[in-house]
Amino acid sequence: MDEQDVDRPPTRSLSEQECWERIEAAPFGRIAAHAAGEVDIFPINHAVDRTGVDGPALVFRTAAGTKLLELTIHSHVAFQVDGFSDTDAFSVVVKGEARQLERDSEIEHAATLGVHPWAPEEKDRWVRIQPTEVSGITFQR
Repeated sequence: MDEQDVDRPPTRSLSEQECWERIEAAPFGRIAAHAAGEVDIFPINHAVDRTGVDGPALVFRTAAGTKLLELTIHSHVAFQVDGFSDTDAFSVVVKGEARQLERDSEIEHAATLGVHPWAPEEKDRWVRIQPTEVSGITFQR
């Protein structure tokens, strides 16, 4: 530890509200899920849906394939965003249950949230992650 580290404030836990603000501002995140018998990490574009009766949730689009299949078998997932500026850095993790949206009303609502995948492949399936835990940290760089 050098002298500069002694002068910095310690790592601080983010409030749940601060976590959601950082998730909303992040252009993409990563989802960790069981895939083909192993834990794998997938980058995703996402949006926060604050209209649910169970509080805020994450929504993303995906294509049919391994990720979607595994999410239906092993629905417990973790999602992470992180970022930094010239002065600070943060990391936010959401743990929760993922489920594919199937009702037309759910899909229509999700489509209003502005999720636009970066990858050129068609992403015609919608997934919602209902959080069971939201946590984050921040610290000065």
